[in-house]
Amino acid sequence: MQSQSAPDSDRPVAAVHPVDEVLPPSRLAVLGLQHVFIMYAGAVAVPFIVGNALKLDAATIALLVNADLLVAGIATIIQAVGISTLFGVRLPVVAGATFTVVSPMITIAAKHGLPTVYGAMLVSGVFGLLIAKPFSKLIRFFPPVVAGTVIMIIGLSLIGPGAGMIAGHDTQAADYAQVSHIALAFGVVALLVLATRFLHGFLGQIAPLLALVAGTLASIPMGLLHLDGVKAASWFGVASPFHFGAPRFDAAAIISMCIVLLVTYTESTADMLAVAEMTDRRLSDADIARGLATDGLSAVLGGFMNSFPDTAYAENVGLVQMTRVRSRWVVAVAGAMLLVMGLVPKVGAFVAAVPEPVVGGAALVMFAMVTAVGVQTLRKVDFSGNHNLLVVAVSLGVGLLPAVATDRFGNEIFFRNFPDWAQTVFGSPITLTVILAFALNLLFNHLGPATPPAAIAAQRTAADGESAVGPDPDPDGTGVTAA
Repeated sequence: MQSQSAPDSDRPVAAVHPVDEVLPPSRLAVLGLQHVFIMYAGAVAVPFIVGNALKLDAATIALLVNADLLVAGIATIIQAVGISTLFGVRLPVVAGATFTVVSPMITIAAKHGLPTVYGAMLVSGVFGLLIAKPFSKLIRFFPPVVAGTVIMIIGLSLIGPGAGMIAGHDTQAADYAQVSHIALAFGVVALLVLATRFLHGFLGQIAPLLALVAGTLASIPMGLLHLDGVKAASWFGVASPFHFGAPRFDAAAIISMCIVLLVTYTESTADMLAVAEMTDRRLSDADIARGLATDGLSAVLGGFMNSFPDTAYAENVGLVQMTRVRSRWVVAVAGAMLLVMGLVPKVGAFVAAVPEPVVGGAALVMFAMVTAVGVQTLRKVDFSGNHNLLVVAVSLGVGLLPAVATDRFGNEIFFRNFPDWAQTVFGSPITLTVILAFALNLLFNHLGPATPPAAIAAQRTAADGESAVGPDPDPDGTGVTAA
């Protein structure tokens, strides 16, 4: 009797999206390690800056570093893998401590102590969990003219910190901008370019890692590689919850940390949009909500574990674009590595020993790649017969002010005479640009009598959840889709 159904071998196999592709274990490990090397310097910088500013001893700063890596690893795994319909954007997004939290943490701790900092962080995390879904609804107001501008500012605003990693962090220091350090960083850039051009397949994909390894080896005769920290680090160590004491709650501190979380949400939204653009993955407001909820969860975990709120790291966004490796499972492996590093300080100390000029050379390319993606996104925008060019110009011009007006250590000083809350919001080039691009797009393309009926219909369609941000947004880049 003839079968009524086709055998399994004849059934069409659904194509796996590159984001969901599971690579062989050896490739997952090497590509995951590459993500760790790219983001590590930025991740550990936050606890180092906070610890030194508060005059904590070396052992306590090491504790903050371990807690930071532990929470970053958990958040990265959740972002990549996801938990039900609650957490994780399920994109190759690497999470790490946000620099936005540095100034408020130092200010609050100096006045009230670290228990007040972590009490405020706990409350801000809960606040973030509650507003993740409503905040994600704003995604329909991130058409290419807004998303492209914000993605550009992410990369441009990080060029300064990249230069600091290469030349030094104090422009008045005697050893600032040493020729040998700059030459080493440029050598890493050159190796990265040559490896990408002439190596193919898997070797081409790990060009940044190869350049980092070669740069590290080259730094040995220069006396830049110091392994004393590796010898001194223990094999196992994790901070106990509430290491600094039971959390205390202060209204002003809570408001300040909630503002930090809103800033983090704007940065993470922009980074997730950038990754969606790179990976050809359609991103709905529900996806954004899960990603933001993970940031909120990281703040809750940070409050418990003496760590920091996390955000998506732009340098890793650039790495995705450069290597074209779009699998989220690579990032999940990177998260597992960060988790191990948080539990095994000796491993983290070894990665931390890589000289800053080496990491800075590779990171510089990653930052610029993000900027290039923003330019690519803006190509979809129609600049004829509208004010979109003004939207981009004002957003970039004003948004870059905090990045270029800095003190000798690279700290933002343009808004230093403003209130603390205003410095927290406006001191971030990314947040300032998001606010401006968002508001100007509304002003010129959505509000007022000039808005055509078709635009109103398109906005209602977006509000009903029928549109999503992905590889094919509205063709004119204004947020208005043809009726």
